[in-house]
Amino acid sequence: MPDATVLGASACDARGIAHRAELGDVRSPPHTGAMPTPHLEPSAPCPCGRACTYADCCKPLHDGAAAPDAEALMRSRYVAYVRRDADYLRASWHASTRPDDLRFDDPPPVWLGLDVKAHDVIDADRAEVAFVAKYRIGGGSVVRMRERSRFVREAGHWFYVDGDLG
Repeated sequence: MPDATVLGASACDARGIAHRAELGDVRSPPHTGAMPTPHLEPSAPCPCGRACTYADCCKPLHDGAAAPDAEALMRSRYVAYVRRDADYLRASWHASTRPDDLRFDDPPPVWLGLDVKAHDVIDADRAEVAFVAKYRIGGGSVVRMRERSRFVREAGHWFYVDGDLG
């Protein structure tokens, strides 16, 4: 399994928490900046909400590295929705539930933030992640999508299986 520090999971969170502590804020707030286009510079803050750059966080997963856990995969899938990266979403979706075709809404939503509520490890190869993803379509109200997603690990790679909205 890849080192989580290499993929940015613990190292960037630790740097961000330390920086916020210096500022008197030790909370781990969700990302609130909207991504108006699918392009994302490697030096930009990662939209997944971790306190690091895209290059140090989800980009390695988008480039083919294995996610260290289900939460990292879920965060990288959120960023793939921000980027409208159907290839990554399909590749990270378990074959048993993967749709034949994946289309994005038009007009596209503007993703506003991700807040991970829980990462529950069921066993070595199964986990669930509860989250709230916020988005807006056009000039509409902010939508808060709540989901509890299920993941499985096969041959060292985590895959999204399905989820319950609620």
